[in-house]
Amino acid sequence: MAGMFLTNLPFNFQRADVFDNLQGRVIDRTIWSYEAPNFKATRKNLYWRDLVLPIQNTTVGDDESAYNRVWYELAEGGYVYSGSVQPVRTLLNKAQPIPLHGELGEISVPFTDAYNLLEPLEPNDKVLVLHRLYYESVHWVTASAVHPVDRSLWYLLLDDKNRITYYVRGEHVRLLTPEELTPLSPNLSLFDKRVEVRLNEQMMMAYEQNNLVFATRISTGGRLRSGTYTTPDGEFKTFHKRPTRHMAAGDIASSGFDLPGVPWVLYIKKNGISFHGTYWHNDYGRPRSHGCINLTPQAAKWLYRWTLPTVPIDKELMYGDIGTRVDIKIE
Repeated sequence: MAGMFLTNLPFNFQRADVFDNLQGRVIDRTIWSYEAPNFKATRKNLYWRDLVLPIQNTTVGDDESAYNRVWYELAEGGYVYSGSVQPVRTLLNKAQPIPLHGELGEISVPFTDAYNLLEPLEPNDKVLVLHRLYYESVHWVTASAVHPVDRSLWYLLLDDKNRITYYVRGEHVRLLTPEELTPLSPNLSLFDKRVEVRLNEQMMMAYEQNNLVFATRISTGGRLRSGTYTTPDGEFKTFHKRPTRHMAAGDIASSGFDLPGVPWVLYIKKNGISFHGTYWHNDYGRPRSHGCINLTPQAAKWLYRWTLPTVPIDKELMYGDIGTRVDIKIE
């Protein structure tokens, strides 16, 4: 059980108590908690999107036919289905000046709002919330600014899709270090690494010289209200990588999406099919994407570091003919 749960926590995260400061952000529009870890149990409380709930423990539901049996036990009592809740923490950082080349930063609180101007201490109709940024999304931090009233330090983030900038509180962003983005198994040749995706099993495996070194559950393309977006099978390679991408398409009211800061993106097709981290659901084990391969942010970060090409920490992307082999299979 602990192993299943820890796949949703940072790999370098070490605590005596893995539930210390652990919270759950409600992802769906509304969810219920139940008296027992089962959808047929008595309903207890109703929660809505972006409420943050303290998590006390995890457990396995008794529905053996379910593809995801993990439930979270809340500190206030009751159980919620894990697929509708993003595991988060509130980790505040000491903000610092940003060098000219910029820095990669990861949101380290359940969510923070991004403003077109520095947030005023009093209401101001000139200041707009442009985006809500979520835990473990990744962004380019281009500069820092001191708030003229309370002297707090804010970061200026770059929207890589629209090429605009916006402000967030500096304490809500953890700057990433070069050490945590160093390549994994860099001494192996291009031909010694291979990624395998099994669509029927909703699993991804990584092999080094045909030895399994990593495995995780995924969510691939599914049938949505707006159409069918199945993930293609065949042989591909990770020819285009970038640490963050603002992904947006379609009508949000009808299966469209607008997702800034999608972390650890590895494209395998020029039409946008990619591996990437996911903060808008936690429901791995069934198809539900627009064709991409959804992973937890931690799993996507591991794959990003392990595959070729290597992206320098000060570069927005790498694009070329070299890439790690990816086999996507239906059987």
